[in-house]
Amino acid sequence: MCAVFGISRSGYYDWTRRKESDRSQRHEWLKKQIRRIFFDHRRLYGSKKIWETLKKQGVQVAEKTVARIMKELGLKSRTTKKYKATTNSKHNLPVAANVLNQQFQASAPNQVWMTDITYISTDEGWLYLASVMDLYSRKIVGFHMDERMTKSLVIKALDQAYRLQKPRGEVLHHSDRGSQYASLEYQERLKKYKMKGSMSRKGNCYDNACIESFHSVLKKELVYLEKFKTRKEARERIFEYIACFYNGKRIHSSIGYFTPNQYERMYLPAA
Repeated sequence: MCAVFGISRSGYYDWTRRKESDRSQRHEWLKKQIRRIFFDHRRLYGSKKIWETLKKQGVQVAEKTVARIMKELGLKSRTTKKYKATTNSKHNLPVAANVLNQQFQASAPNQVWMTDITYISTDEGWLYLASVMDLYSRKIVGFHMDERMTKSLVIKALDQAYRLQKPRGEVLHHSDRGSQYASLEYQERLKKYKMKGSMSRKGNCYDNACIESFHSVLKKELVYLEKFKTRKEARERIFEYIACFYNGKRIHSSIGYFTPNQYERMYLPAA
């Protein structure tokens, strides 16, 4: 074969060794990049999200190669159990119609906000978290924590979202039928902010799926992996997770594997 192409046998072997060396160097480089992304994202990313992150960085590699290298390195994303809902819908307060009706899409920021409450266990007792999500970017635009699950908890989360986002038009506000959201004080706040109310149907958890999914992710990626001694410790870790990691670093499949902050910034309204 070497004689046919007019090359020496030693030259051919030098060429094959160089090719093998190049492959080996790229493999080692990929291992470093995959390890960096894995630990930079709290050991939570599987091969799909690491592959998507590499693609956005201009790295051409097959997803199955990423999966194979992760297995070689012993890198496995952390997973854990589900959580349960918290709000109490057994009340006689008026409830809004289900205007959203599982249409989990928005064409711009601040068109649709979804809200919910969850709880976090600490050695001091429960800590409750109320969150407000912008459906367009999946960004958590407002949140508040307290040791009691009251209407004040959800009002403060809404106030923060309104103050930070400054929505210009009407926002469709969706929640479950919990007494905190159905309270007169909360409904008055929606009127003040010129928001249109929408509530889930009775007994249908899918109507509030996006925000409940966020709380499930929070539990899976933070709460169930750590043990909080105090409410203060839980507050600090949850604040950092939402403000820095979830909004700023964690990519989402539903928005093209961008982070919520990136996706929100990409929106340019028509002139």
